[in-house]
Amino acid sequence: MRFASLSRLLTFFGVLFLVFTPAGANVTKEGAARFLPDKIGDFQSIRRAESALFVDVADQDYEREFTVTRAYRSSRGDHFEVTLVKTRSDRGAYSLYSTEVQKLAPDLIKVDGIGTVATTNSSGRLLCYKGLILLDVSDTSQTKDPKRLVEFARALADPIDKGEGEIPVLLKHLPDWEAYQQRAVYAVSLQALQEAAGHRPVLDVLNFSGGAEAVTALYGSSRLVIVEHTTPQLATESNTRINARIGELKASGQPVPTAFRRVGNYLVFVFDAPDETTAVQLIEKIGYEQVVQWLGDNPNWLLRAEREYRRTTAGVILAVFKASGISILLSLLIGGIFGSIIFRRRRRQQANSRAYSDAGGMLRLNIDELTPDVDPSRLLGKGDR
Repeated sequence: MRFASLSRLLTFFGVLFLVFTPAGANVTKEGAARFLPDKIGDFQSIRRAESALFVDVADQDYEREFTVTRAYRSSRGDHFEVTLVKTRSDRGAYSLYSTEVQKLAPDLIKVDGIGTVATTNSSGRLLCYKGLILLDVSDTSQTKDPKRLVEFARALADPIDKGEGEIPVLLKHLPDWEAYQQRAVYAVSLQALQEAAGHRPVLDVLNFSGGAEAVTALYGSSRLVIVEHTTPQLATESNTRINARIGELKASGQPVPTAFRRVGNYLVFVFDAPDETTAVQLIEKIGYEQVVQWLGDNPNWLLRAEREYRRTTAGVILAVFKASGISILLSLLIGGIFGSIIFRRRRRQQANSRAYSDAGGMLRLNIDELTPDVDPSRLLGKGDR
């Protein structure tokens, strides 16, 4: 009992310490100095970094840890305001990025070469996602220069660890995902999903505690929502709750999805579609990739070993044939080159040598042995006696 009371007391004081510690007391030194240095290229900071530590439960929607803001000015008069947010995971950073990108609409401009993905607009604001970091850079100069904004953001993002270096895979399963990537919102919490999808009552029964993730995008007038669970069991439980919730909403006359379907570990919703046929066609375009993992030993290990053996043996045989063919070709090539050189050299020596011929200048074969062999080294030269 005393141990339990002591444990509760320590927990209570720990919470008080987090709540009443000045925001960013430990973050300013660690975060600002590391991510937002005093000088970046020819840009000099014009004020100290201001940091804030997130301890509110509401901030867990994007798994944020802290935010740092700072202003920079160049010798040319460029002025940029920077907000850097660090999250606990790559997916939390991308969720925040995809949410903020929607505020840049309608003139979204994708920028290559900055972080994992970056977007800007004509008003001089640039968002960049890289690893655990979201960068928000605003050009507050009197004369805005998009090139200078991109250069500054690139110099700011280059030292940051890229983490996984990829966008969440779930986005790539959207229909025509490359065209809709910038307009899609990725969520790792129910609150973030509801804000992006328009607060749909049927989504209230979803549970993201098991590591679920979601993505939503607008296809014409149809709002597509895909929720992925990490296991079939969690997907089955959510599917049961969703179907029950749809029945309740119908009975009370409240709006329901135009179409709903479970696809593997996905729960797919289509809202506000013109008709059910259009909604079903949109669902059928989703690319679901099933992954099977054995919790214990794979019972098919022998078959897999046999396939691997056959694949390895075939590869060795093919490599031997390739090596033999290449060796033969190289031998023929090298032999031809050396043979040609020797042939031309002997022809050149024959053309330059003066030899007696009784065949009209042509070589004569001494088949009848009428012409004796003469050793030039045994002949006397001029003056030799």
